[in-house]
Amino acid sequence: MRTLLAMTAALSDINRARIVCALERCEELCVCQIHELLGLAPSTTSKHLSLLVAAGLVDSRKEGRWVYYRLPDEADAAAADALEWFCAHAAEEPAIAEDEKRLDRILAYTPEELCRRQAKGTRCC
Repeated sequence: MRTLLAMTAALSDINRARIVCALERCEELCVCQIHELLGLAPSTTSKHLSLLVAAGLVDSRKEGRWVYYRLPDEADAAAADALEWFCAHAAEEPAIAEDEKRLDRILAYTPEELCRRQAKGTRCC
């Protein structure tokens, strides 16, 4: 029961929902790309990601100085079912459709370029 409650709590925030849908679309995103998509402070973005990881809905890997996030390859059955159902229904939401357009613009930049822009205080979209 605790796992189920952690998953539903993690999906009950619009920003975490946006992250899950973006990862479902792109398979894997760098934290700087997620930060750009959400338009939130880096610490807030990291907190949302840590809650998703703790709930077992998102995995991460580190490559050099970059941290990449993705939906789990081998999620337990409850998490896999929840993600499949959630992404199918969330795709109909206007905010998720708008995120898809933003993701296209964000993915035009490499993580390195995006981080340089963010460090200078400029956004890509």
